[in-house]
Amino acid sequence: MKKAMIMFAALLACSSAFADHLDLDKLLRDIQQTQGAAGKIDADQEARFLAAADQAQALEAARAELRQQEQLSQQLSARLNAGKAQLSQLAGELDNRSGTLTDLFDVARQVAGDLKADLNASLISAEFPDRSRQLAAIADAKALPTIDQLERLWFSLQQEMTESGKVVYYDQEVLSAAGEPRQAKVIRIGAFNALADGKYLRYLPETGKLADLPRQPESEFTDLAEAISAAQTGPVAIGIDPTRGAILGMLIQTPDTLERLAQGGAIGYIIMALGVIGFLYGVVRLVVLTRIGQKMTRQMNRPEISEDNPLGRVLAVAEHSAAQETDNLELLLDEAITREVPALERGIAMIKLLAAVAPLLGLLGTITGMILTFQSISLFGTGDPKLMAGGISQALVTTMQGLCVAIPLLFLHSLVVARSHILIQILDEQTAGLISRRAGQ
Repeated sequence: MKKAMIMFAALLACSSAFADHLDLDKLLRDIQQTQGAAGKIDADQEARFLAAADQAQALEAARAELRQQEQLSQQLSARLNAGKAQLSQLAGELDNRSGTLTDLFDVARQVAGDLKADLNASLISAEFPDRSRQLAAIADAKALPTIDQLERLWFSLQQEMTESGKVVYYDQEVLSAAGEPRQAKVIRIGAFNALADGKYLRYLPETGKLADLPRQPESEFTDLAEAISAAQTGPVAIGIDPTRGAILGMLIQTPDTLERLAQGGAIGYIIMALGVIGFLYGVVRLVVLTRIGQKMTRQMNRPEISEDNPLGRVLAVAEHSAAQETDNLELLLDEAITREVPALERGIAMIKLLAAVAPLLGLLGTITGMILTFQSISLFGTGDPKLMAGGISQALVTTMQGLCVAIPLLFLHSLVVARSHILIQILDEQTAGLISRRAGQ
């Protein structure tokens, strides 16, 4: 058994050795085949190189061509350097010959740029459009302007000066404040103002058209505009803006009376409401006291006693107590006057209270407005004053409203108090005279 196993192991080892021997033989055959193919390729290349007998001649020809191109390159470099030197010399001669002419062209370009900006905002451009576009070629050009361009600049300057001294009538499309177009007869007064249908116009550079001002000037100026629109001949008075629209442009941003009052906010409305109430109440009391005074005057001028006025009611008390002693009569009359005084002094305290509260509310609005201003500063800084304008407007407007309410109410309070005191004094004088006559009897 042991011998059989040894023989089986020997057979396995021989089989493995035989397989390895077959792999090595295959590798050897592959190497021989590769060496044979590479050698064949090298032999073919060597044969082709040896067969080309003119390789040296081709190499020499290439070197000769290289030397020729290098010589040509040197010649061209020399010509380029000579051309640069000649160009520099000619540029210097051009600068020397130009002299003052270059400065003149610089001035022409500067004038063209300034005139272009003026024409873009000029009312005359509404009648003569595209003028500034013709000047752009001069203002933006890098080369010297031509004679035609200089003549165009001259013509534009002369046209602007000439048209500035004319009053021109022409038909053109005009935009309303809402942007709706309409055909209208435009009256252009130089470069200062333009009118149409009794309204002042403004020029829109972005569209090249005229449009109604969103807010017209005061009625005295609009009346003059309507008058010149309807005039046929003769001199006509008209108001113009010498700043060429700057004042009219500021008019658009200036708030009117109602807008100014609205800037006071809720506190401003409260102040105005209290002012209206106090003023109406004071006027009513003044009217009532005036009518009472008229009735008391009529009572003093007639013997009949009428109880529709305080004096008549006091005299009625004296008449009903004719049998009383003088001291008792005096007490009765004092009591009657005391009953009449509250009716005569009614509302005086209310008017005084409203006159005192109004400036206090104005002060409250001032503080509130300053708080809003400081809040805007803390949030957005001080870079844009418009952000602070709302709070400052409220602070100032409420103060103004408080004073505007308090001052008239103080005058009205003084009138009511004075009228009431006059009526009370009449009652005192009449009762004193009545007591004196009773005491004399």
